[in-house]
Amino acid sequence: MAEPGLLLIRGLGHSGSTILDLALGAHPQLIGLGEAVRVLERPRLGEEHKGPQQLRGDLRFERRCTCGELAGDCPVWGPLLAWLPAHDDRPLAEKFNRLIEPLTATSPRWLVESFQADEQLLDAQALGRPVRVIQLTRDVRSWVHSESRRGVERHGRGGTVGWRSMLRWWRINRRWEQRLNRSGCAVFRLGYEELALAPEQALRKICAWLEIGFDPAMLQPGLNSSSHIVSGNRMRFDPGQSQAIRYDAAWLSSAALSLRVAPLLPAVARLNRRLVYSNGLLGRVWPSA
Repeated sequence: MAEPGLLLIRGLGHSGSTILDLALGAHPQLIGLGEAVRVLERPRLGEEHKGPQQLRGDLRFERRCTCGELAGDCPVWGPLLAWLPAHDDRPLAEKFNRLIEPLTATSPRWLVESFQADEQLLDAQALGRPVRVIQLTRDVRSWVHSESRRGVERHGRGGTVGWRSMLRWWRINRRWEQRLNRSGCAVFRLGYEELALAPEQALRKICAWLEIGFDPAMLQPGLNSSSHIVSGNRMRFDPGQSQAIRYDAAWLSSAALSLRVAPLLPAVARLNRRLVYSNGLLGRVWPSA
């Protein structure tokens, strides 16, 4: 029996990785694991209070996995979370392979991991299995607008966030593009706009790339996903957000100067077109930068 491959979703955070993970997990040959690396990594100093690290303790008997069981009772996560505290010094690849042991009997073709900041799992040789990567990128204007809204919610201000966020979007997405080009992994570049505005076409392209057939259940992720996700965006438990793939178009009505300037900056506009709209799914009617 062939070992399942590992499908990574990587890029800048807050770009739609949770809904993509759930959608992929609705396919019978794919199982999503959410931001597994956040749980498996040894906690850094000062991070012990964060949710993913607290799953090593009593939180695993309070937080649910998307399979419906409490994390501590989940057939995938339960044994691993009990084992982890005494074995935090083990390499990440060993922890990950131990996590997925219960899944090998179900013979999935691909296991999906969506902690977008992680680079360690790009090492296919250490994992002993094929690795492919989806680089998921959100339109710079939509992402910057979302960051500004979060700035207002957290700190009561968002006006200056736009310019700093635009620079961060360009810097991190450009670095990811370069890093993945050097990785030796097969890479599929997908825009969040393509996924959310043309979900069937986008998911069909991904399935063709993975050499599996498209399944319509993927279009209703919250109803059909067979994933085992214990860490990630809370929308995974919100039926209103996870039942279908929808686009947040709030940025289109924003008058923020940073959003108007973004398409006029050549380096930003080129990267935006290359990473977000390269599959040509939205035609000429969508205002790509």
